[in-house]
Amino acid sequence: MGRRRIHDEDTAEALLDAAERILEAGGLEALTVRRVADEVGTTTRAVYTSLGSKDALLTGLGVRGFALLAAEVAGVRGTDDPAADLVSAAVSGFRVWALAHPALFQVTFPQRVTVSPEVRARFDPARAEALEVLLERIRRLRESGGCGGRTVREAAWQFSSLCEGLAAQDLRTATAGRRPDTTQIWADAVGALIAGWQATPR
Repeated sequence: MGRRRIHDEDTAEALLDAAERILEAGGLEALTVRRVADEVGTTTRAVYTSLGSKDALLTGLGVRGFALLAAEVAGVRGTDDPAADLVSAAVSGFRVWALAHPALFQVTFPQRVTVSPEVRARFDPARAEALEVLLERIRRLRESGGCGGRTVREAAWQFSSLCEGLAAQDLRTATAGRRPDTTQIWADAVGALIAGWQATPR
């Protein structure tokens, strides 16, 4: 029986699904055009036609990663408490996304996966869109005086760095065969960051 060829509009998504699974299971070295084609049951030509080279696969994964992160954070319902909303953005947005898509986290926030600067530049627009979703939350907090005089960009840098570190720790623990519920740890850490902003104004 010959390989199934995919020629519809879902081709790229199917190939990216496969690439994400391969990257999560075997790391960057395991991610090849041939492996992706075999996973989907198609030809390497279909991969090159739909996405392109291995770098194009990584670009697609980076764009997908930031798009999903933006959607996860944007989907967290807002309240009239901007500080609590920022904590929720971390716990119910960033954390949920990172644990659900560890391979995409490795691409978008490089840990074990090293993506060349040329490839990373290709998903800068998607990164900017995801960042804007976060900046909107921080603007609300700053307008209420909750950033202690820090700029929105400064607060976003600190918030993102904290979330990245927490997610990396979660994923390291998960690879050790256990995944404790770290929801409260995240809430405490982000809550402490916001409290620090308010306690030490510029």
